Amino acid sequence: MNYKLLNDMGFGNLDLTYLFIGAFAAIIVLLIIVIVLCINLGRLSKRYKKFMGGKNAKSLEKDIMGLYEDNRLIKASMEKNRKDIENLYRKLEGTFQKIGIVKYDAFDQMGGQLSFSLALLDENDNGFILNSVHSTEGCYSYTKEIKNGLCDISLGDEEKKALDLAMDL
Repeated sequence: MNYKLLNDMGFGNLDLTYLFIGAFAAIIVLLIIVIVLCINLGRLSKRYKKFMGGKNAKSLEKDIMGLYEDNRLIKASMEKNRKDIENLYRKLEGTFQKIGIVKYDAFDQMGGQLSFSLALLDENDNGFILNSVHSTEGCYSYTKEIKNGLCDISLGDEEKKALDLAMDL
């Protein structure tokens, strides 16, 4: 069979069976592509419906504005919390954070280690040492001021130990 159109196009010797097989294969490929696209469109449609959740554009805009407002409030709250934490850290610098205590017998005739030296220091090693000496005649207490881990008055052995314990923390 000889077709004028095929001859004009330069395919005069082409068997039409190959042309139909090629066209049929192209139709099958296109049909598969259409099916895949329909499946993807169905999935996208389900996701869109789930996203919208029965809402229209106005209510969706309202929800987005609500989320924006919530985000703004959270940021403001976070900033307030940050300032409060900084304020607490400043206040904590002056509190007693380091403690050292040494119990001892002030006199040989006394037992039970009723005397003690207590060192209380802040973050910058400022504070005091409280020394309480217990004897048969009474109990005597006195303090020594500590600045930057040092004392202007000489320290006894127990006081030095209490100060060292506090500064090691």
